[in-house]
Amino acid sequence: MPTVAALGAAIVAAVLLAACGSDDSPAAPGTGTGVTPQADSVSAGTKATLALLETTDLHTNVRSYDYFKLAEDKSFGFERVATLIKQARAEFPNTLLLDNGDTIQGTALADYQAQVNPLKCGETLAMYKVMNAARFDGGGIGNHEFNYGLGYLNQVTGNRFNVDGLPDPSVQTPCAGPAFPQVLANVYSVRTRAPLFQPYTIITRQITATGPDGNPVTVPVKVGIIGFTPPAIMSWDKRWLDGKVYTEGVKETAEKYVPEMRAKGADLVVVISHGGLDASAYSPTMENGSWHLSKVAGVDAMLIGHSHQVFPDATSTVAQFNLPGVDKVRGTVNGVPTVMADYWGRRLGVIKLQLAHDGNRWVVDKSATTVQARSIQNADKSYVAADASVAAAVDAEHQATIAYVKTPIGTTDYRMSTYFADVGDPGAIQIVNQAQAAYVKDYIAANLPALAALPVLSVSAPFKSGFGGGNDYTDVQSGNLAINNAADLYLYPNTIYAVKVSGSDVKAWLETAAKRFNLIDPAKTADQPLISSFPGYNFDMFTSPDLQYEIDVTQPEGSRIKNLAYKGVPLDASQQFIVATNNYRASGGGNFPGLDGSKTVYASPDASRDVLIAYIKKAGAITRATNGAARSWRFTKVATAGKVVFASAPGQLAQAQAAGLANVALEQASYDTTKNLSLYSVDLNQ
Repeated sequence: MPTVAALGAAIVAAVLLAACGSDDSPAAPGTGTGVTPQADSVSAGTKATLALLETTDLHTNVRSYDYFKLAEDKSFGFERVATLIKQARAEFPNTLLLDNGDTIQGTALADYQAQVNPLKCGETLAMYKVMNAARFDGGGIGNHEFNYGLGYLNQVTGNRFNVDGLPDPSVQTPCAGPAFPQVLANVYSVRTRAPLFQPYTIITRQITATGPDGNPVTVPVKVGIIGFTPPAIMSWDKRWLDGKVYTEGVKETAEKYVPEMRAKGADLVVVISHGGLDASAYSPTMENGSWHLSKVAGVDAMLIGHSHQVFPDATSTVAQFNLPGVDKVRGTVNGVPTVMADYWGRRLGVIKLQLAHDGNRWVVDKSATTVQARSIQNADKSYVAADASVAAAVDAEHQATIAYVKTPIGTTDYRMSTYFADVGDPGAIQIVNQAQAAYVKDYIAANLPALAALPVLSVSAPFKSGFGGGNDYTDVQSGNLAINNAADLYLYPNTIYAVKVSGSDVKAWLETAAKRFNLIDPAKTADQPLISSFPGYNFDMFTSPDLQYEIDVTQPEGSRIKNLAYKGVPLDASQQFIVATNNYRASGGGNFPGLDGSKTVYASPDASRDVLIAYIKKAGAITRATNGAARSWRFTKVATAGKVVFASAPGQLAQAQAAGLANVALEQASYDTTKNLSLYSVDLNQ
């Protein structure tokens, strides 16, 4: 005889099954008046436009605010994309607003609500609060949704997961969650062998259309949405998911559910795939399966994400948008209208589906369908105004987060700066390299045993190196380190990547980085500027005693790296290494030879800055001796007839001396008062 708990679980399971294919979306924005309702049938020849609006990879960037810099940043934020949503709704009478996932993690605000001051059951997550206010119609689940564990995800999405480690669903109290349905088809409970979330839902919407007689009518359309997340979550969040859930391949899952959605009345099927495009041979574990999803019969449109890229983009050089079957101009993948709307609320994806009814069903007129990824940045480089209601809705959470990021995460016994990184101070760079290397080593040891025997190196650059003047340098004072200091050490919102390279690749990498310097003529008696126009953020350097090299600035570009050695032995051109870097560099940013994405062995979903914060927290006390003194490179010694000079911030000579750079001298204190720069010299013969 079944127990009461078992009966309760059975009832819950039945309810969840019934929910699959149900219309549980919020009401649409108001339709116009003066149209003729047509309840159940649609006449052949009826035409309509339905705009699918996509946000993706919001990563809890609710405000246009950088919690690490403690400053506004108008280049991202849901409060600005919310303005684009309102504009699109005014433009199109019929819209569906859908989110692609990677929504609840990614900023200090997210960490604060998940870990610092955990959200109570009756409280709605800040991100979902503003999405509810914006009247989202549905959403998918990304890989980062799993970062805080299944218990937290269960709570903030208002679910009752039936998985090991959580109470039986019959005794769970559903907590506050989003007011829109969330779908995920390819993640299953080990305990029940059933989908963790509802795999799909069908949204019935009354839309304004034009009848065959040319008059306006209101008619129904049923839109099925189905979600997918990268199967790699089983590796990325193994500690939370192992033994509790499992994944199925996206292609076979779609082939199972799409016909079911059609059979239940879906006029249109929209795939919400939190993955990019990969045309290589299909695998059930592939990270970016959206290219293969586009080939599943019955798919009318795709909303994709995860890659933090823009599609369509006619000028894109991103490899995944230059694959067979991918039209980066029109925004189609194997003929399926597809959009990827960047990340952090920088863009709104808009697929304008042109629909025609043939008497039996709605058909997408692909010739008249258009796809855009609309930017929050205007043509004049200004940004659209923020929707003021967003800031007001989350002000308490926002202020609490600011207070949180000001709290210490460790200490440093030295001032970490990039004032003299161009001439050899690794003080603000070595700590980044150490964090990257440790992260990649741990991942390889746990997940890539075939690469475990290869040495792991790490490379980074002085991201702030004076381009904007004397205030444009990293400068973290000695003493307490707070979370926001990590932004000064790591400026960009990159993610960790690992590449497998040879010794010859390493040399080519360094030759490119050495373009940072002008060609110096030792015989010239006049002052010669050391620094070229090559950006500081491309001046990649190693900071390890294991790898040593010289840069000979008297030689032309491509011939400057001398005495390159690994562990005291001249570097073998064929020796293999793993190098920890960032997604920008590994994928071709900076045009470094051979770095075009093909050498990537691990594309981490984790932000470089978050990895750095975690490393500092674990280390606790940062010291120059351990974290800021290892130099891999030096200038090749050469006597010059004149001085070799460079600019840096005023009054910082003591920082060069503290870093052991005895060959640096102050030449002119007020060198460039407009940019607040002094002139220094470096003796290349020391």
